Amino acid sequence: MTTSTTTAAPGTPAPPAGRPRPADAARPRRRRRRAGSAAPYAFLAPAIALFALFLALPIGYAVYLSFRRVKVSGLGLGKNARTEVWAGLENYRTALSDPDFVASVLRVLVYGVILVPTMLGLALLFALLLDARRVRAKSFSRVSIFLPYAVPAVISSLLWGFLYLPSVSPITYVTEKLGWGSPDVLDSGWVMFAIANIALWGGVGFNMVVIYTALKAIPTDLYEAARLDGASERQIAWRIKVPIVLPSLILTFIFSMIATLQVFAEPITLKPLTNTIASTWSPLMTVYRDAFVRNDIYSAAALSVVIALATLVLSFGFLRLVQRRAFSQEK
Repeated sequence: MTTSTTTAAPGTPAPPAGRPRPADAARPRRRRRRAGSAAPYAFLAPAIALFALFLALPIGYAVYLSFRRVKVSGLGLGKNARTEVWAGLENYRTALSDPDFVASVLRVLVYGVILVPTMLGLALLFALLLDARRVRAKSFSRVSIFLPYAVPAVISSLLWGFLYLPSVSPITYVTEKLGWGSPDVLDSGWVMFAIANIALWGGVGFNMVVIYTALKAIPTDLYEAARLDGASERQIAWRIKVPIVLPSLILTFIFSMIATLQVFAEPITLKPLTNTIASTWSPLMTVYRDAFVRNDIYSAAALSVVIALATLVLSFGFLRLVQRRAFSQEK
């Protein structure tokens, strides 16, 4: 039996007996570093997989369909009579020139002008009232205002729809007994306000909670200093609370704007109750018509991409405008 010996270089001290060499000691550290760097990705893997499977992949497939169309050969009969071909920007040109889609966009813009300022104004008012010193039953009031947000939009639309119908509405019964007649809020002149009222009833609570949470984070020392200087509660609310919660107001405005552009559940639920709501009342209802009534998924995909891009541009454009204004004020 032969034994192999390793000789150290001249002048290099030999490591003490029983201790590992420096290279051997560094290997476990490298392994621990690799395991530590891979741990976050292991935790994120399920979320990334779900995001890619149920969000990124459908979006990519919709973009792909928006550039395709069906080519019909002959009478459209036979196995190979209908083939899917490349359409380029034809679906987008058709979608943007559709008068029903253009009318739905203008209608939703008017709907947003009515809804968003009213909803954010009421949310700010309720948040300021709940944050005041002399307010009783804060918990009950906060839950009562937030509770409509927990009701799904379809259910709230059905509830308000029966309240709107003159034949079954208790409001109409009371107005008739008082001699005020039977107002029909689902006619062509009031139907937009009726739809906005449903969104207002459900959206004020969420925005109120966001603003109220920001108010609770303000140090109370600011209020005490303002009261010592002789400021009233109204002046404290307007000159201290509102400027500090301005980022929360911007956030709720962006959320409300996105929800306005994507309004769908309220008008489509009320549509069977009245003839004043068209099948293309909102842009998403136009997408629904093209996809499930006309069976044209290619045009529906193009409309969906246009709506998504418009939402993205408006959201980021508003954010950039606010950031640029804040930066100019700091200068």
